[in-house]
Amino acid sequence: MNLKTRIKKSMEIWWIKFNGDSERIPFENKDIPEGAVGFIYKMRFTRNGQEYLYIGKKNFYSNRKKKFGKKALAKVTDKRKKKYEIIKKLSYENYFSSNKEIKQAHKDGIYVDRLILKICFSKSELTYEETKAQFQHEVLENDKYLNGNILGRFYKGKI
Repeated sequence: MNLKTRIKKSMEIWWIKFNGDSERIPFENKDIPEGAVGFIYKMRFTRNGQEYLYIGKKNFYSNRKKKFGKKALAKVTDKRKKKYEIIKKLSYENYFSSNKEIKQAHKDGIYVDRLILKICFSKSELTYEETKAQFQHEVLENDKYLNGNILGRFYKGKI
């Protein structure tokens, strides 16, 4: 592995809180608890001396419904069933938020600190904890946060 690849790998580490806020340890695939659905994260980077933050959520898995093909549909005994579910593990390792500024900072080679705040075990818990963290950190009132809205209902310029 060349130096550029090693540096890039070290820049893409996810960290997780340990012992409250006092310590952080690297997070890897083997650390995903059984039954976990996703996690709440905080990303941070500095550009031109200004610190920027973002709070969001990421699923570990994707559930998708796909239509049966002709051969598979012929084998189905229950004719009402037209789709089947595919569960796919999502690649969170290379995930740098849905926010365009964070993605651009990463492309520009700026170090983006990625911290997992909490691991959640249901979709509703995931949404609740993300919303709770966003309100607690006052992401819509503070300009250092890049979040533009909460739940698509509360917007930065309209509160």
